[in-house]
Amino acid sequence: MAEALAPPAWTRTLILLRPLLLLLGVAVAVAAGTTAVLWSRGTPMSVLYTGLPDREAAAALASPYARRDQRRAVGEFVADIPLESDHPSRHALEAAAAGATALDVPALVLWGAKDPVFTDRYLRDVLDRFETTDVHRFGDASHLVLEVDELHVPHVADNLNPQALVLLNLTRDQLDRVGEINKIERALRGAVEAHPDMLVIANCDDVLMTSVAYDAKNVIWVSAGAGWLGDSVTCPRTGGHVVRTEDDWYAVKPLADGREFRRPQPTWGVDKHGIITPTAKRPLNLALPGRANRGNAAQAIAAAVAGFGVDLDKAIAAAESIDDVAGRYSTIHWRGREIRLLLAKNPAGWQEALSMVDRSADGLIIATNGQVADGIDMSWLWDVKFEGFNGLSVKAAGERGTDLAVRLVYADISHELIPDPMDALAACPEGRIEVLANYTAFRDLKKALSKEATNA
Repeated sequence: MAEALAPPAWTRTLILLRPLLLLLGVAVAVAAGTTAVLWSRGTPMSVLYTGLPDREAAAALASPYARRDQRRAVGEFVADIPLESDHPSRHALEAAAAGATALDVPALVLWGAKDPVFTDRYLRDVLDRFETTDVHRFGDASHLVLEVDELHVPHVADNLNPQALVLLNLTRDQLDRVGEINKIERALRGAVEAHPDMLVIANCDDVLMTSVAYDAKNVIWVSAGAGWLGDSVTCPRTGGHVVRTEDDWYAVKPLADGREFRRPQPTWGVDKHGIITPTAKRPLNLALPGRANRGNAAQAIAAAVAGFGVDLDKAIAAAESIDDVAGRYSTIHWRGREIRLLLAKNPAGWQEALSMVDRSADGLIIATNGQVADGIDMSWLWDVKFEGFNGLSVKAAGERGTDLAVRLVYADISHELIPDPMDALAACPEGRIEVLANYTAFRDLKKALSKEATNA
């Protein structure tokens, strides 16, 4: 991990600003579409110096503010903090506060327990302003682990200089926002090339992720499985066809330098019985369902053990202890119904989630929205195999429920279109109900169910 350097003396002035700027910063971040707000403990302003190679570089960054006259803007900014009710900037601050309170989005707050400025007083203020907030406290955290949108990996890597990068899988997702899949593969490959000392843990069963890490100087290959193959029928580097066998794949066309592009030999792997390490095979009994979660767990364990020296048994135990991922796979009891929530947001995820649906359930609700966070382009519906759910009471719901209903008609699935997911739940018989939803549909339904439970 990059070491934070000590800030110069001028930053002491800015420490005074931090309590007053917290709310404004959160408001701006969330308004811009951020759903996770991270505030790290440690030396004030240290984030500005993360990744700098030495104190000389830090001094260079601070050099424009070396003299008092150069720090005039900083002083004027402090003077503009509206402490009095009649201050000219008071209205703007109050508007920002009101806007934050009115935002109807989930918030994830990661709170350091030892920050000298941001005490629990400010945490309570955040919690009062956001209706749906998930708080995680970290007393003595030594590492930062980030789940990063594939579009932003290069930017995050450049700013944080990560010690390790875990590449799980890559598939078409939100085409209107991120673009074609091969474009993302090239961007990720560039991020790996730009950080040659970074440890890369990559899924060798995924053709696209293999291409990203193929030339990495420090790579650990993990056989984590590949359930969705629709985006890996050709080599992303040459366009040549990819031939698959039971436990191997290769591109018929060689790379530009003459090398064969073929599935690397993994040193880690996972199957239905357990996890395979370079030295032994151990049982792996996850609380989370599905093949994809076993693959994700195998890569996480490999990264912890090989990259950070975590004891293998402790890493396995930690993976086995996870039973809920932001509400995914959770069960909610509502009006005589036992509702299990499943989340999916791209063809690969939908195919995996559909395989988890209990065919003996008393009802199935499939909910799809088409907001920016989901991807407005809904063409992926036609890549997902919905066939095979006859016999279940199926409800199509969500803002794009009509698009889904058309797809179900072509899949010859008997269903009922009920746009509001809560109404769809009410229309289901009492008993066990499976709910499969994409991102914002999942979020909104979970929030609505929680509100009813609170008001009950």
